[in-house]
Amino acid sequence: MLDADLARLYEVPTKALNLAVKRNEARFPDDFRFQLTEDEAAALRFQTETSKGRGGRRYLPWVFTQEGIAMLSGVLSSQRAIVVNIEIMRAFVRIRQAIAINAELASRLAAVEARLEQHRIESGTTLAEHGQHIQVIFDTLHRLMEDAGSENDPPRVGFELP
Repeated sequence: MLDADLARLYEVPTKALNLAVKRNEARFPDDFRFQLTEDEAAALRFQTETSKGRGGRRYLPWVFTQEGIAMLSGVLSSQRAIVVNIEIMRAFVRIRQAIAINAELASRLAAVEARLEQHRIESGTTLAEHGQHIQVIFDTLHRLMEDAGSENDPPRVGFELP
């Protein structure tokens, strides 16, 4: 996440966040944060339609990894920082859960494909019979989607700012 986005979440000026990080630089190795290059920052400004005029940044933005965001709670020890950091960590967990669900669905779909191919080989299925197999695939996909859509669904990922 960008330093400016984190500062907004923590309700502190970006400059204050970066100063707190700079005072605790040993807590933020290169895999916890990195600074965008001029080209990356320019591309980001272009994508977000941010002006270079008054109120623009003088320095290249810092980007924090998951570990860097977690470390911020120790640097920014306000109650708001702690609450926001807990929610960010929960969001990362929900993202991982969503990725795991998709990986499981892909694995199950591959198993269905393998069974259908084995059935086609064993039964000598012709092209005309593929319509029936396609229906079986759709039925199976619908069942898999229903299984994935159970009460174990992770909640929506994101934050609502006041």
